[in-house]
Formats: sequence, structure tokens, C-alpha cells
Amino acid sequence: MKGRRATPRPLLSDLEHDVMHAVWQAGPATVEAVHEIVARRRDLKEVTTRTILRRLEHKGYLRHEVAGRAYIYRAVEEPRSLAARAVRQLIDRFCRGSVDELVTGLVEADVLTEAELTALERSVRARSAARRRKAVRKGT
Repeated sequence: MKGRRATPRPLLSDLEHDVMHAVWQAGPATVEAVHEIVARRRDLKEVTTRTILRRLEHKGYLRHEVAGRAYIYRAVEEPRSLAARAVRQLIDRFCRGSVDELVTGLVEADVLTEAELTALERSVRARSAARRRKAVRKGT
């Protein structure tokens, strides 16, 4: 799927975000298990948790399986992957699709610390080197 962009999903509300984190934390989970986690931080009825889970499934963030009478929900993708998609949406919407414009904006607005910039540079260099090695292996 390299080079193709996945269809953007609707953004998450704060409550939906909390429910997603509960699903990631619990792993495949029942409504009750998700509700127990979310209710630690929010005054929420179980029926509301059930509604949010259905909404997240409709939006494409979750899937469910049926086990007896219970629905078991699981996330479609990991948090890191979801974060990357959200950043891509921001880049497309606010930076005319330019990653360079986003990073330059982060630097100019002092959003990143010097340590974060150094770590980012190290990570980019390592990934770039790994891609070059992979390309060389494929070419031989």
C-alpha cells in the first residue's frame, strides 16, 4: 500500500479517544471491561459506553466478534498507526501536504525541544540508512 493514502476516518471526540485507549489497554474487550476502564476517569453509564463502541465501529476504528451474548471489541489498528494517520491528515489539511512545512512550523514555533529535535534527526537518519540497505539488497 506504499504510495497510496488510506481514506481518512472521522476524527475522534475526547470521549471516543478515551474509549479507544480503554480498548487498547484491555486488548480485545467486552463492553463491561471497556466501561470499567473509562468509568475510572469519567462519570459514564454503561449504555453510553456501548453507544460509543458502536459509533467507533461504524467509523472504522473498531471491529467486534460475538462470544455467546457478548460483543468482544478490538481495535483495527495500533495507537501509533492511528497517530500517524492523524498527523497525515493535519499535514494534508494545514500544510498543503508538505511534511517539511509541518516540521519547519514545529521548529519555528518552539514546539520541539532540542533533545526531541536531536532524537528525531537520529531516527530519520537511521530509517533512511535502513531503507538504503533494503534497496541495495533488493537490487542484488
